[in-house]
Amino acid sequence: MGVLPHPADATPLRSQRPRRVFVLGATGTIGRATVRALVLRGHDVVCFVRPRAGVRGSLAPDDSARLLAGATVRFGDVADPASLARDGFCGETFDAVVSCLASRTGATRDAWAIDHRAHLDVLAAARRAGGAQFVLLSAICVQKPLLAFQKAKLAFEKALIESGLTYSIVRPTAFFKSLSGQLDRVRQGKPFLVFGDGKLTSCKPISDGDLAAYLADCLDDDRRWNRVLPIGGPGPAITPLQQGEQLFKLLGRPPLFRHVPVRMLDVIIAGLGAAGRIVPSLAEKAELARIGRYYATESMLVLDSATDRYDADATPSTGSETLFDFYAGLVSGAVAPERGDHAVF
Repeated sequence: MGVLPHPADATPLRSQRPRRVFVLGATGTIGRATVRALVLRGHDVVCFVRPRAGVRGSLAPDDSARLLAGATVRFGDVADPASLARDGFCGETFDAVVSCLASRTGATRDAWAIDHRAHLDVLAAARRAGGAQFVLLSAICVQKPLLAFQKAKLAFEKALIESGLTYSIVRPTAFFKSLSGQLDRVRQGKPFLVFGDGKLTSCKPISDGDLAAYLADCLDDDRRWNRVLPIGGPGPAITPLQQGEQLFKLLGRPPLFRHVPVRMLDVIIAGLGAAGRIVPSLAEKAELARIGRYYATESMLVLDSATDRYDADATPSTGSETLFDFYAGLVSGAVAPERGDHAVF
């Protein structure tokens, strides 16, 4: 559930050199799709997951094993170097690591623990296991690092680049699941929420299946080695206003929008930031509000460093499934996305 079938799943492109691959972040929707793509390409895949994985620990070990059919599933704590070595790598040899692992909320402590520290431990363990290649799922928003999780990701990217391993750092644009959360609102007759005029940002959304195929093929495509790779889905860049218009069209309803001023987010952030100096838990909420503001005001496209403007034409595309295809599946009931901890609405 949550991932539409990908064309590559029907006729997989077998790897010319199957490898032993250690996978992190395998129980997320992108992680599952990536494991499937790796298995279909003939790789020997070992996934290291938490004993209670998934959103709010909803997956027991047997559930994870079923979701990751065709792969070996091992259980432990990626944030514990001893567990990583003992329960994950197990003293065995691996050719490559593919990481779809990310902090669950992007809050400061979580980000530095997972996006940076845990990945450094994985990098060290991979080198001890003989790994020569590392494929990292990062994020296109690290181009303009204003938030803790972006800085944590960039710090690990730097360590990976300097490690001597063959690396592919994949920075995707927006995910379908992050742009699908307002369907229930619209179905209930409520307005589609946009910030400002609904045209402040745009993105080239990419499906789990298309991104998974791209990640898996980094192992074999030497044009993707030792490179930072921004990637989006097919078609032109889409604004939030266009996303809402398409949902209304698919539901056969007249468009109804509520325009939320960005200034409202600024007020919330300022209030939480001030209160966070007294109540530490509110400081984390302030960071989450900053994350929301970032996505409300920054496009998920390649940033032109010379002009400091986002460039849709410079943002590469891959795959065949569009966001509007996905919306059609949602409306028809053919697919039910799992949005997890990264939803904006």
